[in-house]
Amino acid sequence: MTLFDQKAPILVTCPKAIPVYLDQELEHLGFSRRHVMDAGVQTYGSLKDCMFLNLWVRTGHRVLLELKRFRAFDTDEVYREIKALPWENFIAKDGYFRVDASIRDTTVTDSRFAGLRVKDAIADRFMDSFDQRPDSGPETSGVCLFLHWRENQATIYLDTTGDPLPRRGYRKRPHKAPMQETLAAACVLASGWPELAKQGGHFIGPMCGAGTLAIEAALMALNGAPGLLRDNFAFKHLLGFDPDFWDEMLGQAEDAENPEIPGRIIATDHDPEAIEAAKDNARLAGVGDFIEFALCDYSETELPDGPGIVMLNPEYGQRLGEIKELETVYKGIGDFFKQRCGGKSGFIFTGNSSLAKRIGLRTKSRKIFWNAKIECRLLEYELYAGTRKHK
Repeated sequence: MTLFDQKAPILVTCPKAIPVYLDQELEHLGFSRRHVMDAGVQTYGSLKDCMFLNLWVRTGHRVLLELKRFRAFDTDEVYREIKALPWENFIAKDGYFRVDASIRDTTVTDSRFAGLRVKDAIADRFMDSFDQRPDSGPETSGVCLFLHWRENQATIYLDTTGDPLPRRGYRKRPHKAPMQETLAAACVLASGWPELAKQGGHFIGPMCGAGTLAIEAALMALNGAPGLLRDNFAFKHLLGFDPDFWDEMLGQAEDAENPEIPGRIIATDHDPEAIEAAKDNARLAGVGDFIEFALCDYSETELPDGPGIVMLNPEYGQRLGEIKELETVYKGIGDFFKQRCGGKSGFIFTGNSSLAKRIGLRTKSRKIFWNAKIECRLLEYELYAGTRKHK
């Protein structure tokens, strides 16, 4: 049995408040053995399962395969435990590897030093056995490892991802303060869009900016694997990696895509640069033909008949002057919801609760998310059809 077939715990990491949606994803992908954590979901499987997760997960950041869990009171013990592992089975003698470390409540305070001891242990094992060692450094162009150390409990993982999964590869033009792909996917999942899309519902994204929400909605509606857009994953640099097996997995993902979207996806913005950036990003994501872009104010966005989701990510301001100006914007969004969006579900993602009150509507739900270090809310509004004005 090879490294790619052996089963072990797998940790899929994600930002706070997203594990519930990541857990739903893993259940949908067929992983029955799951444990939800504060910043991730643990499941169980092989390195081949890790490859599959890297290809399909939308809300995760990294897929970590556990190699060894051990007790360590100091870095000397970390060194001994790491050196005892058969690294020659994972890393080529003339290869390259990277080590990241996260430590807390340990006898050392510098995670870089802990990572250095891991590098030393691996290098020394190679030198003792082969009088040759692989290079190491900060690049993700080789085998990636991750040390998690809390008090006297340590775990060494294979980081099978490398560059985090939110870096899908389509956002070449980020525009202003774009929403991270993982966060956008979680918001779209939280809205119930995947089921509505199957029923022919619509996704409308006024204030689209770089188009991330609309692009993630389109990928979901098409059942498009987000990992198809990436060229590099860390697992591709492991000894024993089978490119033919990976190509077969990619082919299966391509075959699983839906040829069309039953409903419509519409994205608008009043900024011409935003629309151009969003169009470019959608084209790179392979969904350019499935999103209708328009240059207009959010209040003039086309709203097709039938059920749909209207999701906005307005600015939420950092300075008092900005906030004063945005009060009018938020009140306008409330009017837009009441006057034009009847029969649909309205969503606003914001990190400013005071501005949210200017919407002037009662929320149906309020889901907590984090945008970097800012605590945010995805606010849902049920918009009754009777409030809609007909021309």
